[in-house]
Amino acid sequence: MSHELHLVDAFTGTPFRGNTAAVCIMDGPADPVWMQQVAGEMKHSETAFLHHGQGGWNMRWFTPAREVDLCGHATLAAAFALWTAGHEKPGSAIVFETRSGKLTAKKDEDWITLDFPAEPVTSTALVPGLDQALGVSPIFVGRNRFDILVELPSAADLCTLEPDMAALAVFSTRGIIVTAVSDLPNIDFVSRFFAPAVGVPEDPVTGSAHCCLGPYWGEKLKKSEVEGFQCSARGGTVRVILQGDRVVLGGHAVHILSGQLFV
Repeated sequence: MSHELHLVDAFTGTPFRGNTAAVCIMDGPADPVWMQQVAGEMKHSETAFLHHGQGGWNMRWFTPAREVDLCGHATLAAAFALWTAGHEKPGSAIVFETRSGKLTAKKDEDWITLDFPAEPVTSTALVPGLDQALGVSPIFVGRNRFDILVELPSAADLCTLEPDMAALAVFSTRGIIVTAVSDLPNIDFVSRFFAPAVGVPEDPVTGSAHCCLGPYWGEKLKKSEVEGFQCSARGGTVRVILQGDRVVLGGHAVHILSGQLFV
C-alpha cells in the first residue's frame, strides 16, 4: 500500500521560505500510532493526514512528537495540495472536519483563505520563570486554550530573542507566542512561536497562533483586518480578518515536492 505525499511551503510565495508542511492523502482512516511515526519521519513541524469523509475531508495534524488540535499552515498546505493534485476543482471551497470543528479553505484571487475559530487570550499574571526563560521582561502576558501570549516592548527585542528552549519546554502549554508592534512597512505586528514541549523548538510561521494574534492586535490597533509577519529565519506573512468568534487567515503557498509514501 502507498499513500500520496506532498510537501508545501505555506504562508509564503517564495520557495524555501514560510513553513513547510507534509500532506499525506489516504484512502481512509489510519492508525494514529502509524501517523505519529510518519510525522516523526517527516520531521516538519506538522504533517496533515487527509481522507474523504461525509462532509468533505477528514484531517488530523501531528508534530514530530504528538497530535495537535489546530494547525493553520498545514491546513493551508493541505488545501493547496488538493487543488494542485486535482483532488478538488481549482478554486473550489474545501471543507475539513477536524478536532477543532469544521474548517473551510477558499481561493480569494491569489490568496488562500482559511475560516478558523478565534482564540483570544485572557490577561494573566506573569508565569513564574517565563521572563528568565525568554531572557526579557514582557509588557503583557495572556493565555488561551492552547498557548501563552507574551508582548515585548519592541520588534528589536523580539527579533534578537534567544530563549532557553529547555526552560520553555517545562511550561504546561502547547507553545509560547511572542509578539511586538511592527517596525516594518505595511505590517501591523511581528511574532515568533516556540513550542519545544511538542517537539517544535521554533515554528517558522504559525497560522493557529494568528487566531490569537489577530484578535489581540485588532483590539489594540482598533482594526478589523491586520497583517502579521513571523520573523523566524524562514519568515512568512499572515493576513487576519476578524469576524466575531471566527477569523479568516490569508496566505500563499508553494508546491515543493510530490511523491508516494511506501509504508
